[in-house]
Amino acid sequence: MDFNPIQIFLHLDVYLQQLAQSYGTGIYALLFAVIFCETGLVAFPFLPGDSLLFVGGTVAALGNMDPYVLALTLMAAAILGDSTNYLIGRTVGEKLFNNPDSKIFRRDYLLRTHAFYDRHGGKTVTLARFVPIVRTFAPFVAGVGKMPYLRFLAFSVAGTLVWVGGLVALGYFFGNIPFIKKNLSVMVIGIVFLSVAPVMISALKARLSKA
Repeated sequence: MDFNPIQIFLHLDVYLQQLAQSYGTGIYALLFAVIFCETGLVAFPFLPGDSLLFVGGTVAALGNMDPYVLALTLMAAAILGDSTNYLIGRTVGEKLFNNPDSKIFRRDYLLRTHAFYDRHGGKTVTLARFVPIVRTFAPFVAGVGKMPYLRFLAFSVAGTLVWVGGLVALGYFFGNIPFIKKNLSVMVIGIVFLSVAPVMISALKARLSKA
């Protein structure tokens, strides 16, 4: 199996179906790890959360995975990831971002998430589920800001139910419509574009305001 990152991204459904056939129930552990890392570890904001959920639902519709087990597994991964990220932020704080030359712990990501919090408050934890990069840093910033954990958890669970449940269901019910299946690579790119559009627009506005 060719693991070229670009090919995997463009043909995620094919690779995920092959993995499901090869590893059986082990595919759930693999997908759990991907979503947990994206939401729980600030070093992995680039992982394909949105597209993975949609394509996972598509593959489940083919009978290679149980959609309920898939959704529950990914919900658990997202909630546990958020809580881990919150704990890291609460204990380590902004020390991870003190190096301005860091390629992983980029301070502009952190500042962007702070700005998101300034606009949306505590519900940022819920809204951030649908915004790559911000999704990874929102729990961390909540921990840095010492948001009460139970309040944080409520926002996290609410966002998880809509994010995971919604995208897996969309993939399951619509991903195998002939037109969508034929153009799934375009759909995946479209999902990613729609996800990052708010961040790009926000960054552009911030840059123009400084000009």
